[in-house]
Amino acid sequence: MRKKYLKVVVGGTFDRLHLGHKALLRKAFEVGEYIYVGLTSDEMIKEKPYAEKILPYELRLRDLLKFFEVNGYSNYRVIKIHTAIGFADRMKSLEAIVVSEETYKGALVVNRAREENGLKPLDIVVIGLIKSSLGPKISSSLIRAGLIDPFGRPLQWKRNSRKTFKGK
Repeated sequence: MRKKYLKVVVGGTFDRLHLGHKALLRKAFEVGEYIYVGLTSDEMIKEKPYAEKILPYELRLRDLLKFFEVNGYSNYRVIKIHTAIGFADRMKSLEAIVVSEETYKGALVVNRAREENGLKPLDIVVIGLIKSSLGPKISSSLIRAGLIDPFGRPLQWKRNSRKTFKGK
């Protein structure tokens, strides 16, 4: 089956690779033949919540590469980005961008920058947020805060369940 797009871009920090990240990446591979992944540099993450707990670039890259390998993805390129737009405003051959509901506005910014550079805007593919049991979404911030695990489960629940199982 032919993919809808030849070249697709997706970007992010991809810290503590969780179900939301995986859904975003899977969608990119579902709709695109070749995926360009913009991975934020360490300098870009300094203002994020719990920035001091964000894994360094090399570890985030390692986790992405492991995810690609486990899922059999080979048609990708990871590029370090230093701005929110990264390289998406200059790469003429891109056809689509995959984002979540939360990052949709970022895709509009990318398209505005592409148009200013005389390039065709990208089709925007949007996925829904993956909910956590503590709120409307699984987020790296909640994971870094120690509130949920990468599957969206509260960590307090896990601690209580361990005590229960140890007692049996």
